[in-house]
This record gives sequence, structure tokens and C-alpha cells, in this order.
Amino acid sequence: MNDAAAASEPDADGPAAGAMNTTFVNGLALLEALAHAGGPCGVTELARELGLTKSNVHRLLRTLSERGYVSSASGRYEITLRLWELGVEVLDKLDVKRVALDPMEKLAALTGETVHLSILDHGEVVYIDKVDSPQPVRAYSKIGGRAPAYCVATGKALLAHSAAAVVDAVARDLRRHTPNTITDAAELRAELRRAVEQGYAINRGEWRDGVCGLAAPIRDGRGRVIAAIGISGPVDRLKARVMKQCAPAVVEAARATSARLGWSGQAGPTAP
Repeated sequence: MNDAAAASEPDADGPAAGAMNTTFVNGLALLEALAHAGGPCGVTELARELGLTKSNVHRLLRTLSERGYVSSASGRYEITLRLWELGVEVLDKLDVKRVALDPMEKLAALTGETVHLSILDHGEVVYIDKVDSPQPVRAYSKIGGRAPAYCVATGKALLAHSAAAVVDAVARDLRRHTPNTITDAAELRAELRRAVEQGYAINRGEWRDGVCGLAAPIRDGRGRVIAAIGISGPVDRLKARVMKQCAPAVVEAARATSARLGWSGQAGPTAP
């Protein structure tokens, strides 16, 4: 493409995108100003501090209020705990990787299989840590890798304790990956109920043919399921009888991690 042609192309980061970016930056600056303020603030003082017009500040405050980040009384605004709640979510995910390492290593030593630590992200699991099996033949995975949640044990353990809307979204798009993949929504829901009842979930070669797994949920200090820990390996080693024998160790690894995160043993909301 020559320079003249390139110049005629519409700029994806043009004026409209620039205006949106400016609004976003101003919104963040407004949140920071409210966070650092000693108390509720009026529109005029916020506009003066940020160098914005009062109408711009008012529009931003209205949007932030609708999203639950700001509350108002008598024309003065203050930040809510919504940002703190988001920060706690991030902190939980960071903490779980650190505190889960010892239980993961013990589980790997006990079972001889690869141990995964996973979180749920838009219907998929993300492997945030793992301890490889010492066996020459083992389940292949990588940290940062993803898999459909309904196909793997850690994903099922997480879905089993997710909101109905999350499960509904997953159940609407069940694709077959192996002959054992669950593709029926009713069957998936029954599988998730079993996972809640028995305290762990099972993958019977539903994501990768010949690779099975077993996983249990990890709870934070408030009893919410935020991650899952599990083992995976070839079906030749992880037969149904062996997985049943390994289940208590997997559940214990999840319980130990949850306890380190402050969970007292009182479960929070579970599956729909």
C-alpha cells in the first residue's frame, strides 16, 4: 500500500476513539480524586481540582453512580466500596497461587500426577500454576493455557459453584472435542450437581482423548469458590478406581488452600 492510499484509510484510533480514551482517563482521575478526598465532594470542587467543566464532571459522576462506583447525598459525591471489592477479587487470585503451591506439591508427590491450579474466565479455565508429574508419560499443559470449562475437572469444579447465568452461557455452546465430551445441557447440569454433592469433579477424557482428571474447588475467606485444584494424567493410570482413591487427597489439597485463604469451613453460595 502506498503512502497516499494509507493516508486515505480511516484511522481506527481517530477522533472518536480519542474522545472515548479521554473520557475514560477523566473517569479514572475522578475516581482517584474521590478516593483521596477526606469526605464527600461537590461537582464544583471536583471540576476545579481536575480542570474539567462542571457538566463533564456531572456526566462522569452519573455514569459512575449507575455502575455502583460512586454514591451521592445532598449533591455531594463519595466513592463506594466497589473498587475495594474489585481489588479483593484480584488479591484473591494472586494469593491463591502463592498459598496453593505447598498443597499442590504435596498432592503431586502423593499421586504422582500433574497438578493444576485453575481459575474461571468467560466459560474457560485458565491454568495459573501447575506441578508436573515425574512420570515420563503425563498430561501436557502450560501455565496460561486455556480449556473449555465444561470439558475439564477444574472447570467443572468451578462451574458447579458458579452463578446460574454463567452455567447457562456455557450450556448454550457445548461443542464436542472427544467421544466423551458432554454436549447435552441437562447432562452437564446433572454432572455439576454431582460435583457439588461429592465435593469434586471428574473429567473422563472429555477435552483430550485419553487424558482424565479430578478436581476440587478452592474457597476464599468469604466462602466463595475462586479457583480449583486438580490432578490429570493418562487414562491408563487414572482409571475410575484410582481416581476414587485419589479423591480424598485432592479434596484435602483444596481444603488446605482454602484454609490458608481464611476459609473457616462455612460454604458460601453454590451451584444453581
